[in-house]
Amino acid sequence: MISRTEQVGNYVVLTLFSLLALAPIAALLLTALRPAESLGVGFTFPHSLHFHNFVDAWHTGEFSSGLRSSAIVTGATVAIATTLSIPAGYALGTMRFRGDTVLFSLFLVGLIMPFEATIIPLYYDLRRVQLTDSYWGVILPSAALSVAFGTFWMRAFFLSTPRSLIEAARIDGATSWRILVSILLPFARPAILTMMVLTFLWTWNDFLLSLVMLSNPAIQTAPLKLALFQGRYTTDVTGLAAGSMIVALPVVAVYLVLQRHFIRGVLSGAVKG
Repeated sequence: MISRTEQVGNYVVLTLFSLLALAPIAALLLTALRPAESLGVGFTFPHSLHFHNFVDAWHTGEFSSGLRSSAIVTGATVAIATTLSIPAGYALGTMRFRGDTVLFSLFLVGLIMPFEATIIPLYYDLRRVQLTDSYWGVILPSAALSVAFGTFWMRAFFLSTPRSLIEAARIDGATSWRILVSILLPFARPAILTMMVLTFLWTWNDFLLSLVMLSNPAIQTAPLKLALFQGRYTTDVTGLAAGSMIVALPVVAVYLVLQRHFIRGVLSGAVKG
């Protein structure tokens, strides 16, 4: 039983950490709402709110095409990674077959190896097959990186499921696919949504891969558009702040919508095993 004093202490600590996490966002928002000629940053509240800074940044930085490109790349990456990670994690977590340990070790290599070390040979490989400067040149490497994590994540979840549940289904004549689709997937929903949210966050915020693979302004992603916007308008502090808020808004929105499932997936033992 937690005492009243411990409860108050917990809330105080959580409040302090929440303020520390929200302080940079609040400072960025206040900066974006200042007059365009203002050079001040921080928590000074502006005398008037200039919401047109977001409109100016939207048109100047061409964020409409950047957000569309990021949505295409991120959506395709999440869909491919989820579709491949679930059956791979299910097989490695519930089945025993020859070479399963070696196969799982290969997935771990995808997690351990730094992506920056492979970006140059990856560029030449994709250029050889004419996939650079296209959405697929970003989607395929992003999906491959996400499948490595997704397989590890889902394997850990399926390892934590009761073996008696799977054995009972097999006795009743259920096939492996029937066990996965009808029995395990309903229980795995929090873990799957957590994996999808993490994949979304990582893919949306990716900058290096888009920088190397995409040179056509029409298909450049939002983080790359923001970097190019910063390079051209380094003195426009309010414009940079407004552009940063525009790029970060979809990430914040997705997390706020799915935060309950995200927390449940983390706390339900999805990383055990």
